[in-house]
Amino acid sequence: MDFNLNWFPGHMAKARRLVKENLKLVDVVIEVLDARIPMSSRNPELKNLAAGKPRLVVLNKSDLADPDLTLRWKKYFLSEGNPAVAVDSVGGSGVREVSELVRQLAAPKMSSLMSSGRRSRSVRCMVLGIPNVGKSFFINKLVGQRAARAGDKPGITRGQQWVRVAGNLELLDTPGILKPGVERPEAAFRLIATGAIKEDLYDLHKAAVVLLKWLVKKYPQALKDRYRLEPLPHEPEIILEEIGSMRGYYQAGGIVDTLKAAQAVLKEFREGTLGRYTMDDPGDIKEFDAF
Repeated sequence: MDFNLNWFPGHMAKARRLVKENLKLVDVVIEVLDARIPMSSRNPELKNLAAGKPRLVVLNKSDLADPDLTLRWKKYFLSEGNPAVAVDSVGGSGVREVSELVRQLAAPKMSSLMSSGRRSRSVRCMVLGIPNVGKSFFINKLVGQRAARAGDKPGITRGQQWVRVAGNLELLDTPGILKPGVERPEAAFRLIATGAIKEDLYDLHKAAVVLLKWLVKKYPQALKDRYRLEPLPHEPEIILEEIGSMRGYYQAGGIVDTLKAAQAVLKEFREGTLGRYTMDDPGDIKEFDAF
Protein backbone atom coordinates (compact mmCIF):
# COMPACT_ATOMS: atom_id res chain seq x y z
CA MET A 1 0.00 0.00 0.00
CA ASP A 2 1.96 3.01 -1.27
CA PHE A 3 0.14 6.09 0.02
CA ASN A 4 2.80 8.35 1.56
CA LEU A 5 1.62 11.96 1.67
CA ASN A 6 4.26 14.64 2.02
CA TRP A 7 2.93 18.12 1.48
CA PHE A 8 2.57 21.35 3.40
CA PRO A 9 0.90 24.14 1.40
CA GLY A 10 1.64 27.71 2.38
CA HIS A 11 -1.83 28.28 3.81
CA MET A 12 -1.33 25.35 6.21
CA ALA A 13 1.95 26.74 7.47
CA LYS A 14 0.12 30.02 8.10
CA ALA A 15 -2.73 28.18 9.84
CA ARG A 16 -0.26 26.49 12.19
CA ARG A 17 1.19 29.89 13.15
CA LEU A 18 -2.33 31.25 13.77
CA VAL A 19 -3.08 28.35 16.11
CA LYS A 20 0.08 28.92 18.13
CA GLU A 21 -0.54 32.67 18.35
CA ASN A 22 -4.17 32.40 19.44
CA LEU A 23 -4.06 29.47 21.86
CA LYS A 24 -3.23 31.83 24.71
CA LEU A 25 -6.60 33.53 24.16
CA VAL A 26 -8.74 30.41 24.64
CA ASP A 27 -9.92 28.43 27.65
CA VAL A 28 -10.82 25.13 25.95
CA VAL A 29 -9.68 23.40 22.75
CA ILE A 30 -12.33 21.53 20.78
CA GLU A 31 -10.65 18.88 18.65
CA VAL A 32 -12.87 17.74 15.78
CA LEU A 33 -12.08 14.26 14.43
CA ASP A 34 -13.72 12.07 11.82
CA ALA A 35 -15.50 9.34 13.81
CA ARG A 36 -14.65 6.83 11.07
CA ILE A 37 -10.91 7.41 11.51
CA PRO A 38 -10.44 9.03 14.94
CA MET A 39 -6.71 8.44 15.15
CA SER A 40 -5.82 8.76 11.48
CA SER A 41 -7.65 12.12 11.35
CA ARG A 42 -5.83 13.41 14.41
CA ASN A 43 -2.99 15.89 13.99
CA PRO A 44 -0.31 14.55 16.35
CA GLU A 45 1.16 18.06 16.70
CA LEU A 46 -1.97 19.15 18.58
CA LYS A 47 -0.88 17.41 21.77
CA ASN A 48 2.09 19.76 22.07
CA LEU A 49 0.38 22.79 20.55
CA ALA A 50 -2.52 22.63 23.01
CA ALA A 51 -0.52 21.47 26.03
CA GLY A 52 -2.05 22.76 29.26
CA LYS A 53 -5.45 23.49 27.73
CA PRO A 54 -8.53 21.38 28.57
CA ARG A 55 -9.57 19.50 25.45
CA LEU A 56 -12.92 18.18 24.24
CA VAL A 57 -12.87 15.60 21.45
CA VAL A 58 -15.75 15.80 18.96
CA LEU A 59 -16.20 12.58 16.98
CA ASN A 60 -17.91 14.14 14.00
CA LYS A 61 -19.72 12.31 11.20
CA SER A 62 -20.73 9.71 13.76
CA ASP A 63 -23.78 8.94 11.61
CA LEU A 64 -21.36 7.38 9.10
CA ALA A 65 -19.34 5.43 11.68
CA ASP A 66 -19.84 2.07 13.41
CA PRO A 67 -21.72 2.99 16.63
CA ASP A 68 -20.05 0.26 18.71
CA LEU A 69 -16.58 1.42 17.73
CA THR A 70 -17.56 5.05 18.35
CA LEU A 71 -18.48 4.10 21.91
CA ARG A 72 -15.12 2.39 22.36
CA TRP A 73 -13.30 5.44 21.03
CA LYS A 74 -15.16 7.68 23.48
CA LYS A 75 -13.94 5.49 26.31
CA TYR A 76 -10.40 5.57 24.93
CA PHE A 77 -10.23 9.37 24.75
CA LEU A 78 -11.74 9.68 28.22
CA SER A 79 -9.01 7.37 29.51
CA GLU A 80 -6.53 9.89 28.07
CA GLY A 81 -8.20 12.63 30.12
CA ASN A 82 -10.17 14.11 27.23
CA PRO A 83 -13.97 13.70 27.27
CA ALA A 84 -15.42 12.87 23.86
CA VAL A 85 -18.85 13.32 22.30
CA ALA A 86 -20.25 11.67 19.16
CA VAL A 87 -21.73 14.29 16.85
CA ASP A 88 -23.68 14.31 13.61
CA SER A 89 -23.24 17.88 12.40
CA VAL A 90 -25.83 17.44 9.65
CA GLY A 91 -28.62 15.88 11.68
CA GLY A 92 -27.63 17.63 14.91
CA SER A 93 -27.34 14.69 17.30
CA GLY A 94 -24.76 15.20 20.05
CA VAL A 95 -24.34 18.92 19.40
CA ARG A 96 -26.19 20.04 22.54
CA GLU A 97 -23.79 18.06 24.73
CA VAL A 98 -20.84 20.08 23.47
CA SER A 99 -21.73 23.39 25.14
CA GLU A 100 -22.28 21.76 28.53
CA LEU A 101 -19.04 19.78 28.36
CA VAL A 102 -17.11 22.90 27.34
CA ARG A 103 -18.49 24.82 30.32
CA GLN A 104 -17.52 21.96 32.63
CA LEU A 105 -13.98 21.92 31.26
CA ALA A 106 -13.67 25.70 31.57
CA ALA A 107 -15.15 25.89 35.08
CA PRO A 108 -11.80 25.86 36.97
CA LYS A 109 -10.43 28.66 34.77
CA MET A 110 -13.59 30.77 35.09
CA SER A 111 -13.67 30.29 38.87
CA SER A 112 -10.04 31.37 39.05
CA LEU A 113 -10.79 34.53 37.08
CA MET A 114 -13.75 35.40 39.32
CA SER A 115 -11.79 34.81 42.53
CA SER A 116 -9.06 37.16 41.31
CA GLY A 117 -11.61 39.93 40.84
CA ARG A 118 -11.94 39.71 37.06
CA ARG A 119 -15.29 40.35 35.37
CA SER A 120 -17.29 37.40 34.13
CA ARG A 121 -16.84 36.74 30.40
CA SER A 122 -17.70 34.18 27.76
CA VAL A 123 -15.87 30.88 27.66
CA ARG A 124 -13.49 31.02 24.71
CA CYS A 125 -12.87 27.92 22.63
CA MET A 126 -10.67 27.12 19.66
CA VAL A 127 -11.98 24.58 17.16
CA LEU A 128 -9.20 22.52 15.58
CA GLY A 129 -9.19 19.68 13.07
CA ILE A 130 -7.67 18.56 9.81
CA PRO A 131 -9.38 19.45 6.50
CA ASN A 132 -12.78 17.95 5.76
CA VAL A 133 -13.61 16.53 9.19
CA GLY A 134 -16.66 18.82 9.12
CA LYS A 135 -15.50 21.64 11.42
CA SER A 136 -17.55 24.30 9.67
CA PHE A 137 -20.70 22.17 9.59
CA PHE A 138 -20.16 21.46 13.28
CA ILE A 139 -19.82 25.16 14.13
CA ASN A 140 -22.87 26.07 12.04
CA LYS A 141 -24.99 23.49 13.86
CA LEU A 142 -23.68 24.55 17.27
CA VAL A 143 -24.37 28.21 16.56
CA GLY A 144 -27.70 27.50 14.93
CA GLN A 145 -27.00 29.47 11.81
CA ARG A 146 -24.60 29.56 8.90
CA ALA A 147 -21.84 31.29 10.82
CA ALA A 148 -18.82 29.62 9.24
CA ARG A 149 -18.32 28.79 5.60
CA ALA A 150 -18.76 25.10 4.91
CA GLY A 151 -18.25 22.86 1.91
CA ASP A 152 -17.69 19.28 0.86
CA LYS A 153 -14.17 19.90 -0.42
CA PRO A 154 -11.16 19.73 1.92
CA GLY A 155 -9.51 23.01 2.85
CA ILE A 156 -12.35 25.49 2.16
CA THR A 157 -11.88 27.49 5.40
CA ARG A 158 -8.99 29.86 4.67
CA GLY A 159 -9.15 32.46 7.46
CA GLN A 160 -10.10 32.49 11.10
CA GLN A 161 -13.22 33.93 12.67
CA TRP A 162 -14.77 34.27 16.12
CA VAL A 163 -18.36 33.05 16.40
CA ARG A 164 -20.72 33.69 19.32
CA VAL A 165 -22.76 30.76 20.64
CA ALA A 166 -25.78 30.80 22.92
CA GLY A 167 -24.86 29.86 26.48
CA ASN A 168 -22.07 32.42 26.82
CA LEU A 169 -19.56 30.71 24.53
CA GLU A 170 -17.27 32.07 21.84
CA LEU A 171 -15.65 29.85 19.21
CA LEU A 172 -12.56 30.54 17.17
CA ASP A 173 -12.66 28.63 13.90
CA THR A 174 -9.33 27.92 12.21
CA PRO A 175 -8.35 26.48 8.83
CA GLY A 176 -7.78 22.74 8.84
CA ILE A 177 -4.15 21.74 9.23
CA LEU A 178 -2.40 18.49 8.42
CA LYS A 179 1.08 17.62 9.60
CA PRO A 180 3.75 18.15 6.90
CA GLY A 181 3.77 14.47 5.98
CA VAL A 182 1.75 11.34 6.71
CA GLU A 183 4.37 8.61 6.80
CA ARG A 184 2.16 5.69 7.78
CA PRO A 185 0.55 4.33 4.57
CA GLU A 186 -2.53 3.01 6.40
CA ALA A 187 -3.29 6.44 7.85
CA ALA A 188 -2.75 8.11 4.47
CA PHE A 189 -5.10 5.63 2.80
CA ARG A 190 -7.81 6.16 5.41
CA LEU A 191 -7.57 9.93 5.01
CA ILE A 192 -7.97 9.43 1.27
CA ALA A 193 -10.86 6.96 1.61
CA THR A 194 -12.86 9.33 3.83
CA GLY A 195 -12.24 12.37 1.62
CA ALA A 196 -9.79 14.43 3.70
CA ILE A 197 -7.24 14.67 0.90
CA LYS A 198 -7.72 16.49 -2.40
CA GLU A 199 -8.09 14.15 -5.37
CA ASP A 200 -5.16 15.63 -7.29
CA LEU A 201 -2.77 14.38 -4.60
CA TYR A 202 -3.31 10.64 -5.09
CA ASP A 203 -4.15 7.97 -7.64
CA LEU A 204 -7.94 7.72 -7.51
CA HIS A 205 -8.07 4.31 -9.21
CA LYS A 206 -5.53 2.85 -6.79
CA ALA A 207 -7.43 4.31 -3.83
CA ALA A 208 -10.65 2.59 -4.92
CA VAL A 209 -8.84 -0.72 -5.45
CA VAL A 210 -7.34 -0.59 -1.94
CA LEU A 211 -10.72 0.36 -0.47
CA LEU A 212 -12.42 -2.56 -2.22
CA LYS A 213 -9.69 -4.88 -0.92
CA TRP A 214 -10.42 -3.63 2.61
CA LEU A 215 -14.17 -4.11 2.14
CA VAL A 216 -13.72 -7.63 0.72
CA LYS A 217 -11.78 -8.55 3.85
CA LYS A 218 -13.99 -6.77 6.40
CA TYR A 219 -17.48 -6.45 4.90
CA PRO A 220 -17.91 -8.74 1.87
CA GLN A 221 -21.68 -8.99 2.30
CA ALA A 222 -22.04 -5.22 2.01
CA LEU A 223 -20.36 -5.33 -1.39
CA LYS A 224 -22.53 -8.22 -2.53
CA ASP A 225 -25.71 -6.44 -1.46
CA ARG A 226 -24.86 -3.00 -2.82
CA TYR A 227 -23.46 -4.03 -6.19
CA ARG A 228 -25.31 -7.34 -6.64
CA LEU A 229 -22.08 -9.31 -6.93
CA GLU A 230 -22.76 -13.02 -6.58
CA PRO A 231 -20.34 -14.63 -6.30
CA LEU A 232 -18.08 -11.87 -5.04
CA PRO A 233 -14.74 -11.80 -6.93
CA HIS A 234 -11.67 -11.85 -4.71
CA GLU A 235 -9.70 -9.43 -6.90
CA PRO A 236 -10.67 -5.76 -6.35
CA GLU A 237 -9.72 -4.86 -9.93
CA ILE A 238 -12.29 -7.37 -11.21
CA ILE A 239 -14.89 -6.01 -8.77
CA LEU A 240 -14.27 -2.51 -10.13
CA GLU A 241 -14.74 -3.72 -13.70
CA GLU A 242 -17.98 -5.51 -12.83
CA ILE A 243 -19.33 -2.41 -11.05
CA GLY A 244 -18.44 -0.29 -14.07
CA SER A 245 -20.09 -2.75 -16.43
CA MET A 246 -23.31 -2.99 -14.39
CA ARG A 247 -23.50 0.79 -14.09
CA GLY A 248 -22.96 1.25 -17.82
CA TYR A 249 -19.66 3.09 -17.45
CA TYR A 250 -18.08 2.52 -20.85
CA GLN A 251 -15.47 4.31 -22.90
CA ALA A 252 -15.19 4.33 -26.67
CA GLY A 253 -14.67 0.85 -28.03
CA GLY A 254 -16.70 -0.84 -25.30
CA ILE A 255 -13.96 -0.59 -22.65
CA VAL A 256 -15.20 -0.35 -19.06
CA ASP A 257 -14.42 3.05 -17.55
CA THR A 258 -12.89 1.83 -14.30
CA LEU A 259 -11.93 5.39 -13.28
CA LYS A 260 -15.59 6.39 -13.29
CA ALA A 261 -16.40 3.24 -11.32
CA ALA A 262 -13.65 4.13 -8.83
CA GLN A 263 -15.15 7.59 -8.37
CA ALA A 264 -18.56 6.04 -7.70
CA VAL A 265 -17.22 3.55 -5.13
CA LEU A 266 -15.31 6.23 -3.20
CA LYS A 267 -18.29 8.61 -3.28
CA GLU A 268 -20.71 5.97 -1.99
CA PHE A 269 -18.31 4.91 0.75
CA ARG A 270 -17.82 8.51 1.90
CA GLU A 271 -21.54 9.25 1.90
CA GLY A 272 -22.44 6.12 3.87
CA THR A 273 -24.35 4.48 1.03
CA LEU A 274 -22.26 1.35 1.50
CA GLY A 275 -22.89 1.29 5.25
CA ARG A 276 -21.49 2.66 8.52
CA TYR A 277 -17.83 1.80 8.92
CA THR A 278 -14.99 2.77 11.26
CA MET A 279 -11.56 2.09 9.81
CA ASP A 280 -9.55 2.81 12.99
CA ASP A 281 -9.94 0.38 15.88
CA PRO A 282 -8.94 1.40 19.44
CA GLY A 283 -7.84 -2.18 19.96
CA ASP A 284 -5.03 -1.54 17.46
CA ILE A 285 -3.81 1.63 19.16
CA LYS A 286 -0.15 0.58 19.03
CA GLU A 287 -0.27 0.70 15.24
CA PHE A 288 -0.72 4.47 15.49
CA ASP A 289 2.40 5.08 17.55
CA ALA A 290 4.43 6.00 14.47
CA PHE A 291 1.81 8.44 13.20
